[in-house]
Amino acid sequence: MIGVVVLGALGRMGSLLCDTVARQDDLTLVARVDPAGEGAGPDGPADDARGAGVPLFATLDDALAVVRPDVAVDFTVPGAVFGSVAAALTAGLPTVVGTTGLSDDQVDRLSALAAERRAALLIVPNFALGAVLLMRFAAQAARYFPAAEIIEAHEIDKVDAPSGTSLRTARLMTEGGAAHPHAADETRPSRGLASGGVRIHSVRLPGLVAHQEVVFGGVGETLSIRHDSLSRESFMTGVLLAIRSAPSLEGTTVGLENLLPATTAAERLEE
Repeated sequence: MIGVVVLGALGRMGSLLCDTVARQDDLTLVARVDPAGEGAGPDGPADDARGAGVPLFATLDDALAVVRPDVAVDFTVPGAVFGSVAAALTAGLPTVVGTTGLSDDQVDRLSALAAERRAALLIVPNFALGAVLLMRFAAQAARYFPAAEIIEAHEIDKVDAPSGTSLRTARLMTEGGAAHPHAADETRPSRGLASGGVRIHSVRLPGLVAHQEVVFGGVGETLSIRHDSLSRESFMTGVLLAIRSAPSLEGTTVGLENLLPATTAAERLEE
């Protein structure tokens, strides 16, 4: 049985995860942590049906004085994620990070802390399996097309833009040496942010959840790869995979794709 503490437990993703973990036979929700729960404790009142009966704490330190989880999962906010994850790693907890907004420097610092404490760090820009496959397919297609752009769309109150998923997609598309020279023109400021030569256009509107399309352009043709998360439940399969994998990981892992085996002989040869 894997004991789980959820950081940011009163948020939309955090509360959904609490409910999901509580329904698993091999996982147990041992504590919820959220600054909005200040004053609550192991005997505090349940705030809602999700996580009812599970102790709610304002800080991770408060929780660790009472329980000892096996895995921490962070669904806080971009402004709090670094401190939240650092606290979990300092405590030696394998930590799954679902909050985007970490800078490269912060990732490096957290990776160093994870190595020092010998605690696994798993950073996941997107837990939807379809989105993970989109990133894999986009990285493959980027080898064959000279130009590509990304359009990502999320709910209106998503704090960070571009999304962590789109930045991760652009990085995977360019890590293999693929170049997209037509996307790197800096003379037209309305063209969106350039990441590694790939333009990313961010849309924030009510009614959206998480959507991404990668459009490739070649001689006389285009290729579009698109994924849509229509509800937050789409992320739960990936989160559960991350939680179950975290205790056996070592060091820092970025991207859920690293937990998915190659599915064909061709993919195994490419790796």
